[in-house]
Amino acid sequence: MGSRALTGRAAAGYFSPMSQAESAAEPAERITFWPLTDVGRVRDHNEDSFLVDKKLNLFIVADGMGGHAAGEVASQVAARTVRDVLAQSRDMLHEFEAGHGGIGRHDILRLLESAVQQACSAVYNEGQEDESKRGMGTTIDALLLIGSRGFIAHVGDSRVYLYRQSAVHQLTEDHSLINELLKRGRLSREQIEKLQYKNAVTRAVGVYESVEVDTLDFDVLKGDRFLLASDGLTGYLEEAELSRLFAETPEDQLSQRFIDLANERGGKDNITAIVVKVPDAESGVDRLAREVNLKLEVLHKMPLFRHLTYQELVRVLNITEVRTYDPDQVIVEEGDEGDELFIVLTGQVRVHSGEAVLVRLGPGQHLGEMALVDKAPRSASVSADEKAKMLVIRRREFFDIIRKDHAIAVKLLWSFLGVLTERLRTTNARLGEATDKKGEDLTDALLADSE
Repeated sequence: MGSRALTGRAAAGYFSPMSQAESAAEPAERITFWPLTDVGRVRDHNEDSFLVDKKLNLFIVADGMGGHAAGEVASQVAARTVRDVLAQSRDMLHEFEAGHGGIGRHDILRLLESAVQQACSAVYNEGQEDESKRGMGTTIDALLLIGSRGFIAHVGDSRVYLYRQSAVHQLTEDHSLINELLKRGRLSREQIEKLQYKNAVTRAVGVYESVEVDTLDFDVLKGDRFLLASDGLTGYLEEAELSRLFAETPEDQLSQRFIDLANERGGKDNITAIVVKVPDAESGVDRLAREVNLKLEVLHKMPLFRHLTYQELVRVLNITEVRTYDPDQVIVEEGDEGDELFIVLTGQVRVHSGEAVLVRLGPGQHLGEMALVDKAPRSASVSADEKAKMLVIRRREFFDIIRKDHAIAVKLLWSFLGVLTERLRTTNARLGEATDKKGEDLTDALLADSE
């Protein structure tokens, strides 16, 4: 694996098996990338590292910590270890891309998490062997692209952003003291500058023998752009500004533009950026993009999911299933025990009791959300009026995501409470109207009798 210094002193950049210039010269249908790292204006050495493996479509940014060059060692060891573990499992990655061998996306996520855990052990053990490096650690963000699927492993406060259809989405959540205080309402954004330990992270690779790793997988669309960045860059940029920079700056100049901006605004830390470009579709938006956009849009408009971030919506999308129904095909049978929420993606369905149609539902409308928490029998049948696509969420997967992700659990349960409260208000209002009407009818009857 070759290494070369880029901008800044002691900058660590790894390309395997191609150099940056060679990657940019690849045919248009290939993924291209532009990595840069810089020491900044204050530090005297660079503890950031990046690694690019073109054959694996693997991109890594790591921001080391520890002093006495230990941070630099930690970031390099971690990046190389993750790459080596994935390279040893190259056959598994190929089987997933080819769609055979029984390899699923969860297998790739487990592999990526295992790679980071092995990197954690490698950094920790090296620190134990050399007292001057004891306690060293590093953040790490690894982006692995396999066909039309992306995988991320994340520890620390470096970040991965997605630029898609003129909007920027942060795909990782900072494991930092600041972010924890913000989430708990203990700190306002105006107070951040006064905080003494602004760079303190709550998770790092190598400080202990193991670490909790965040993983995420998602659909990769034609035309997607990614930015992997250390906090030496993200600390100076806002998401709204990122959108403008992506829109106005050619991809091959973006990394340098990011580094220049960070230095112009202080350059208090090392700065690393990798811009990754997925080739554009040959003729506008392709079928996968349309379907993914539709599913995300439909989910976001539902009261149950309206408070979720883009990253959290992607996690929910991963537990959904798309089913297609022919005209008059039964989707739900009255009296059956239901455990699925149905959302209409395309077409139209009818809710009916026997032959009596109660209501018709079109794209974006849903039915059966109570089945996610209740085992009561279905109160009506549902059939397709025309060919229809339904997005389906099962109770088991819904509970699974709530158990695993505390932030999503709080938002979903709060939204669910809001939905139930609104239904209770509506029911009470209807009962009140019915009571008033009954009272009016009784009064009219008494008056008629008196006449």
